[in-house]
Amino acid sequence: MLDAPTPTPLEKGASCPVQYGAVCWRMHRNKVEVLLITSRDTGRWVIPKGWPMPDRSASEAAATEAWEEAGVRGDISTDSLGLFSYDKVVGPKKCFACQVEVFALRVAALHTDFPERNQRRRKWFAVEKAARKVNEPELRKLLKGLPKQLAP
Repeated sequence: MLDAPTPTPLEKGASCPVQYGAVCWRMHRNKVEVLLITSRDTGRWVIPKGWPMPDRSASEAAATEAWEEAGVRGDISTDSLGLFSYDKVVGPKKCFACQVEVFALRVAALHTDFPERNQRRRKWFAVEKAARKVNEPELRKLLKGLPKQLAP
């Protein structure tokens, strides 16, 4: 078994880098389902996420990541669902702490031809199962609370 990378401490006064992510969801048989994708490096279940983009708002950047990584088009909320933290692996035995601001994206279309189609798998899960599949406790909590967040 390989040793997990040790998070690299941030320099004094430095803030944790922020990424933007999308919880891609749909209603199926009157229940909320979440689309998870596999990460390119470890193959674990994650949500689409990425770095800020100069010409885009946080929610627009999250929607762009959902397209590039999962082939999703839909309506993204401009209201954040919250934040979660994870250790971003950047090399052998090297990673750093990162935060992700999360936005809900209601899926209108799921395309088969998208930029990272050959690098990832994607799968729909019931909310509770999706929460069990992800490694990050804060993301797990956000997913479990999704049905309440989406209620009118």
